Amino acid sequence: MNEILKLIEERHSTRVPFDRERPITKRDLRQILEAARWAPTAHNMQNFEIVVVNDQELLDKVGNIQSQISEEFLRENYQQLSFSEEELRQKKVGILGTMFPPSWRDPARLEEVARESGPTPLQQTMQGCPVLLIVLHDARKRAPASEGDVLGIISLGCMMENMWLMAQSMGIGMQIMSVFSSTAVEEEVKRMLAIPNYMQIAFAARLGYPISTTTHYHYLRVRRDVEDFTHQNRFGNKGLD
Repeated sequence: MNEILKLIEERHSTRVPFDRERPITKRDLRQILEAARWAPTAHNMQNFEIVVVNDQELLDKVGNIQSQISEEFLRENYQQLSFSEEELRQKKVGILGTMFPPSWRDPARLEEVARESGPTPLQQTMQGCPVLLIVLHDARKRAPASEGDVLGIISLGCMMENMWLMAQSMGIGMQIMSVFSSTAVEEEVKRMLAIPNYMQIAFAARLGYPISTTTHYHYLRVRRDVEDFTHQNRFGNKGLD
């Protein structure tokens, strides 16, 4: 198998705790950032900045920031769930419901869960990561004729993938944390890290080494077949001849 394709297939979200006592070397971190540097961006706008947080005292302060789960998130998350591995294999999209608490899998309880869930510290998501990357979107650098700056957002995705694949190739775990772009969390993080108001937090990524390889959470990963999303010469003509 092509080595690049193999690396792409093996890339995954590392959802287990990291060993905060095992730092990522400056050399390895620079390689991950070098991969970000060479990501394709619309009009070569390079519409991002990255705040690297690896000071332990500062990581602890960021980890103490409180976040609140919303009913909107719970309902949209529920729509993506399958409730058995067989169902997920048939759908080929979404995620397995058993990855979440039982209360998140009951649509009748989602309003109650959102109402009664108290604030939780970001540390529950960061899980001891020795390095946190805060990826900022510079909305002033909008690609020409791109409604809603769609091309700019795609550029951020390209940069994310480059970093992820580089980390994967070096055996470094990575997980994207979208909670950092929620309004309340973003405001506090920007204040704490002196991030200018014109910058927006696109996402954060935790990097590190799992405490133990035996604690990896293995979950069923599915993808549609090429024939499921390919249309040859005209829409509706599925597959490739």
